[in-house]
Amino acid sequence: MASQRVFPLSCVVQQYAWGKMGSNSEVTRLLASSDPLARILEDKPYAKLWMGTHPRGDAKILDSHISQRTLGQWIAENQDCLGSKVKDTFNGKLPFLFKVLSVETALSIQAHPNKELAEKLHLQAPQHYPDVNHKPEMAIALTSFQGLCGFWPVEEIVTFLQVAAGNNVEDICGELLLQLHQQYPGDIGCFAIYFLNLLTLKPGEVMFLEANVPHAYLKGDCVECMVCLDNTVRAGLTSKFIDVPTLYVMLSYTPSPSKDRLFPPKWSQEDPYLSLYAPPVPDFAVMKMEVPGSVTEYKVSALDSASILLMVQGTVTASTPTAQAVIPLQRGGVLFIGANESVSLKLTVPEDLLIFRACCLL
Repeated sequence: MASQRVFPLSCVVQQYAWGKMGSNSEVTRLLASSDPLARILEDKPYAKLWMGTHPRGDAKILDSHISQRTLGQWIAENQDCLGSKVKDTFNGKLPFLFKVLSVETALSIQAHPNKELAEKLHLQAPQHYPDVNHKPEMAIALTSFQGLCGFWPVEEIVTFLQVAAGNNVEDICGELLLQLHQQYPGDIGCFAIYFLNLLTLKPGEVMFLEANVPHAYLKGDCVECMVCLDNTVRAGLTSKFIDVPTLYVMLSYTPSPSKDRLFPPKWSQEDPYLSLYAPPVPDFAVMKMEVPGSVTEYKVSALDSASILLMVQGTVTASTPTAQAVIPLQRGGVLFIGANESVSLKLTVPEDLLIFRACCLL
């Protein structure tokens, strides 16, 4: 049935210890908006919302025409929904995992291997490196979002150390150092703030994390898109396995100023409300749509790729040219859109829309 190529999803929440607690989490707020019956525990962390087909967090399909199935199961049986290029390039699987992150305490300092190294690490130590693929990722700030990304220029490090030598170290980035030390007592990774670029992204700003770049998320809320795999080489701020020999040979030591770590969007010439974050990898891209409340109807264009749409702000009904039923969507709602399907969004409340859409652009 054509109507089954566009449907809402119920997505998996991950309660990792570093997440924001209870209703302080953007993950929780999105969940509560989309599902008024959701039970929120104020003493539990709500770290991630996973929107995709990862085996540890496969989304469930909310559609009365489809029996109880996960998105991964349905895609396996309906591979044409991926789009011909995506299907052939990624062996019949959805290649990306779309997420919302709410970070209260720092995630580990880490880097991700390229494909060649990932294959080698998987053969050598599959218990630590379960996949044979690369894992680029991209973070788009929803609130003020702080992270570390790439090495400072050497001259900036030298200047900083010279200044620090003549001052009380507590006055030089001291608050962040103490904060990280409180979260990870005695962890050598606390000192990475003196060698890696510290970025504070404004809402809508983006950093793209290619292979071999050291990085860590420190605090804030973001939308993230990444390859749907798990290879991570950790460097610090963690109690998990740290692989120093691998880090030594794999890391990109090319320095750059913090402004160069920002990844600018491209504005659509056809759609005045759409901006595109298209990193230099084939696995994923993200579209951001900011539609004013004065617009009564907005068309989400068809792509030759399956996509996942997240409503961050707004209330609409979604319909397709071939489906009779409409799908109500509000803040926190998630919609799967099969390849070559367009969707019409009718605003039911005259307020601005903020929408993110993950897809492949091959």
